[in-house]
Amino acid sequence: MTIQTLHLLDECNSGCKMAINSMKQVRQYIKDEKLATLIDSYTEKHEKLEEETGKQLMEYGKAEDRPGVMAKAMSWISTETKLMLKDDATQIAKIIMDGCNMGIQSLSRYINEYVLATPESVHLAQKIIKTEEDLMREMKQFM
Repeated sequence: MTIQTLHLLDECNSGCKMAINSMKQVRQYIKDEKLATLIDSYTEKHEKLEEETGKQLMEYGKAEDRPGVMAKAMSWISTETKLMLKDDATQIAKIIMDGCNMGIQSLSRYINEYVLATPESVHLAQKIIKTEEDLMREMKQFM
């Protein structure tokens, strides 16, 4: 077990939690049924990935952490403000794409930083990145 593995898994788990929270937050504003179905599908995918990261953390005897209170609050406020100004499918797609981009960047950085992390944890991080890339690609149709 390396500390780098735990750090990478923590980041994966926290990122999944943030993504789930964001998608649930915007879900109430969605009027387009196709977008709603897509968000529901990716919320479920992220919940499965969060569960997978949680299981790997438990294998190392570590409990899941919660995303930072400040980060979560700032994300919530930012999203609510954007949706109050404009709550159409384009705005929602933009918010989701911005979140995906942040997740891709941070997990890519952590994969490169934590070079001693286990191959399993790196594979899981790459799986999350792929899910984020897929979600971004699907969001483009609503722009």
